[in-house]
Amino acid sequence: MKISKQFPLNALKVFEAAARQLSFTRAGAELGLTQTAVSYQIKLLEETLGEQLFLRRPRQVTLTDAGARLAPKISEAFDLMDEALAGTRDHSEATLIIHTTATFASRWLAHHLGTFQLENPGIAVRLETAQETVDFSRTEADVAIRSGNGRWPGLKAHFLMKSDFTPMLSPALAATIGGVHQPADLLKLRIIDPGDFWWPLWFATAGLPDVDLKGRPLSRFGAQTFEAAAAIAGQGVAILKPEFYADDVVLGRLIQPFDLRASDGSDYWFCYPETRRHSRKIRAFRDFMRKTMPTFRD
Repeated sequence: MKISKQFPLNALKVFEAAARQLSFTRAGAELGLTQTAVSYQIKLLEETLGEQLFLRRPRQVTLTDAGARLAPKISEAFDLMDEALAGTRDHSEATLIIHTTATFASRWLAHHLGTFQLENPGIAVRLETAQETVDFSRTEADVAIRSGNGRWPGLKAHFLMKSDFTPMLSPALAATIGGVHQPADLLKLRIIDPGDFWWPLWFATAGLPDVDLKGRPLSRFGAQTFEAAAAIAGQGVAILKPEFYADDVVLGRLIQPFDLRASDGSDYWFCYPETRRHSRKIRAFRDFMRKTMPTFRD
């Protein structure tokens, strides 16, 4: 039998339960329906089929020959659908797709995802990196780590960390001008991506609101992690989030000449669709982020 609009799925589900229980009352209790609602759905199906499926007797119903032939096939059909849905759900829960920026992926996730997978061996991880804000309706991503204000309709967002920034450069480059002692010294050096709006924000915070970087050679690397690599190579001064480059400072590859930081009001957030908050893999990763990142806030 082909299930189509002619055969309402709800009525078939009610029939399957009633045939198995041989009771409209017990079928209703199983499905959360009244006996009257069960009787209505059975009648609707009988009218659609043009066949009587049950013999109604006082306090008892029995299957007709047509009902007895139909019942096992409908039961089998629902078992197949349950199996297919369970298989799809299990497959979906087996892979966590994380959408984030290249910088966060390389500077934080790459250092911690191995631990997550050791703790959750049944969940594989796939990273998607892009600068654009994720649109969950247009991607297979399960979760995203993004910068912003944390207010996105339909999404649950958890605060991860401040997204403040400060200039950083290689010690060798700083030595070429006898060291960087005050913010104005940075203007003696090449600025990596002078068109980045973080620069005027930082200089204004440093008391130099009139700094003009126009006319300097443009260098757009597309992601903070690439700008940091250029700074490590001595190609100029980059404006970076220092928490991501603490190892490079310890190794002597970068210095942070000033404690002063600025912010554009955007912070890092862990987010996912509100409708998927009960997903097992999303809960597992959320719990891992909460445990691993001290600044995580619900």
